[in-house]
Amino acid sequence: MALKKQLRDPEETKRRIMSAAKYEFAKNGLGGARVDVIAARAKSNKRMMYHYFGDKERLFTLVIEDAYADFREAEKALELDHEEPITALRKLVAFNWDYFLKNPEFITLVNSENLHRAKHIKNSKRMLEMSRNFVGRMKNLLERGAKLGLFHANMDATQVQISVAALAYHYLTNRHTGTIVFERDLMSPQALKERLEFNTLTVLRMVCTPQTLQKLEQGT
Repeated sequence: MALKKQLRDPEETKRRIMSAAKYEFAKNGLGGARVDVIAARAKSNKRMMYHYFGDKERLFTLVIEDAYADFREAEKALELDHEEPITALRKLVAFNWDYFLKNPEFITLVNSENLHRAKHIKNSKRMLEMSRNFVGRMKNLLERGAKLGLFHANMDATQVQISVAALAYHYLTNRHTGTIVFERDLMSPQALKERLEFNTLTVLRMVCTPQTLQKLEQGT
């Protein structure tokens, strides 16, 4: 009786389908993902999937939107506006690194959508709202730091945000080939620790004034 109730719960069914779709799309991309595999993993059927989500492309769009939404919500939860600017910047760099490291499916989903030239999200109002908010938070952080004389003035918040993400994203996206090319285990605990330290220092050198950097190096 409980099983029948669960199967008839529309929200629970949609949740299971979305979870299964995220796994399948992250593993095989849009082209390689199979609807019957998603349905089976969700303990549902293709008819219900089409009923709730329309088609595979629409389901993929929702999965991408949700992946970004989870990332943005986690970033928002840092409440960086309440932190001293340099501390906030350090936390943001560490957050990007840790999130990509702990959520490799986010990277593969973004890679998959880039292969399709962002056609599934380019007209998404939800994506636009999320993007404006997170760039706005970076803009506020940079302006707060500049007013205190800690950061360079008039820095492009979008460029800084791209750099923060790229330092982590590129390393982890290319971790397998990089291990061969550089003849170094890029995923060892020590290598990961060193990379986060490098990322943090790189961003600080990019954003902070010479005077600020000198004080940081002196530990004052």
